[in-house]
Amino acid sequence: MSTENRSFGSSSGQNLDASAFVDRRSQDGENNGEPVKERRQFSDSHDSLSPEAAELGKAIDQYKLVNRRKYINYEEMLSVIKTLGYSK
Repeated sequence: MSTENRSFGSSSGQNLDASAFVDRRSQDGENNGEPVKERRQFSDSHDSLSPEAAELGKAIDQYKLVNRRKYINYEEMLSVIKTLGYSK
């Protein structure tokens, strides 16, 4: 099926209004002036780690947020580790 023939709606061919969908990722949501809280699955997982491991975990999480990445590869992880000052 080509993309130009796709329609969103029920099987009866009824099209849905685009305003019916809410983009929850939008930063302009109704938050009553409060900062938008980042919704992350493992946000508190650094509590049981050693201070050094927690620092690395937070640095990797920050890298993923800034670069909009869900997963990082070894090269990116090495870059984060070097940014923290570690060397071989």
